[in-house]
Amino acid sequence: MDLAPVRKGETTTAERGPEISVALDGDGTCIARARHLAADFLTRQARHAGAVPARVEEVVQLVVSELVTNAYKYAPGPVMMVLRIAGEAVEVQVWDTAPGLPQARTADANRVGQHGLEIVKALALGFEARRVTTGKCVTVRIPLTDGP
Repeated sequence: MDLAPVRKGETTTAERGPEISVALDGDGTCIARARHLAADFLTRQARHAGAVPARVEEVVQLVVSELVTNAYKYAPGPVMMVLRIAGEAVEVQVWDTAPGLPQARTADANRVGQHGLEIVKALALGFEARRVTTGKCVTVRIPLTDGP
């Protein structure tokens, strides 16, 4: 798969920090595994560049969980997840094999479930979904600071 940073607010190569990428099996354990990998990545990042606020770690794990869950539910085959430090943000990319781009539904307090993309967009500094040769890539940027 062709990995590329988010276009809006794109970081230069010099601004990119550590990153990990992992192929996740398309089974039910991939969601929990992705959350654990995100937490481990941020813990290792903290050892090198200072502590990552607990709220940021929680938000990144939530975003990872929502994106990988959507890939698991709606796309056949494996999922690729990339986490990287890009300037003052954590960039989360989730690649899957379904070509259809995700669409947030209209907010509805009476709807049970299917609020994941609404939540992700509300927490994100940047969001992009784009088609790639093998399906799609969703990229989300989460600020490393513990602000609102």
